[in-house]
Amino acid sequence: MANIINKSFMLIIMLSLCIILTNYVTKAHLPKFREATKNDGSLSFLVIGDWGRKGEFNQTFVATQMGNVGEELDVNFIVSTGDNFYDDGLTGVNDPAFTESFTDIYTAPSLQKPWYNVLGNHDYRGDVLAQLSPALKARDSRWICLRSYIIKTEIVDIFFVDTTPFQDKYFHEKDHSYDWRGVLPRQKYLSNLLYDVDRALKESNAKWKFVIGHHTIMSAGHHGNTVELVAKLLPILEANNVDLYINGHDHCLEHISSPHSQLQFLTSGGGSKAWRGDVAWWDPEELKFYYDGQGFMSMQVTSTQLDVAFYDIFGNVLHKWSNNKKSPNQFYASSY
Repeated sequence: MANIINKSFMLIIMLSLCIILTNYVTKAHLPKFREATKNDGSLSFLVIGDWGRKGEFNQTFVATQMGNVGEELDVNFIVSTGDNFYDDGLTGVNDPAFTESFTDIYTAPSLQKPWYNVLGNHDYRGDVLAQLSPALKARDSRWICLRSYIIKTEIVDIFFVDTTPFQDKYFHEKDHSYDWRGVLPRQKYLSNLLYDVDRALKESNAKWKFVIGHHTIMSAGHHGNTVELVAKLLPILEANNVDLYINGHDHCLEHISSPHSQLQFLTSGGGSKAWRGDVAWWDPEELKFYYDGQGFMSMQVTSTQLDVAFYDIFGNVLHKWSNNKKSPNQFYASSY
């Protein structure tokens, strides 16, 4: 009888430990940053991608116009969609490319705000841990870079997702090597990331939800759709009523409207080298805008209104799109 009681007791203890360990493993939250809205309750920021070329390929011209628009909109922060340093990321925390491609380029007073960065495939070719290191923030206090994380505000939550490990080809390429420290074993990393993103989106009660990644989900540009993200990430975004997916990777400016949901696909990858000239056909009902050149994007957000604008290197507005959301299930969109 005593043995039976002891065995039952041990079984209860083991089950309890399993529950505790399961909860511990599955409750890994994405890091969060808080950004306050302006006094009128609005928020504005710029989006730039594929930029770090030491000022070449019109990077400095894009930076100048970013400074002008940033001042006009009094931006709260800047978002980078990745490929921050070409061609092969940084060699370490003391790499002069950080200063030459970032600090010395984005010098306008309006751009002296937090820069929230996500990693691109070219960043993974270098020392990834250098871009994630606090040592870079010590060199330039604007720099914020993690693999995946969230910016939380009173009106919008912005989810940054590390998309490079999703692509199979990077794990088979022979022409380039990638820094997979912190990613391997890959399938566990991706499974945990998708779980965390899905749960964070479900827990968010923000009026707007934006997701930032380097790689395209839908694109008529050079790289086209990323099939791994279409299969694994897109269903999560649609299930959680995400408003925007914003990416770089294709060196262009682009706006595609989803035929299946309210989701809009916005590409801001024109920070420097562009002009590939290989645009694929796309249903004109969905492809609202495509510009095969350098530029950037601005976002203005209130509790009910979203305004997006794309700019070229001369500061010309190439495309605008607005969304008026009066309730969780009602919105009005227009582009011109």
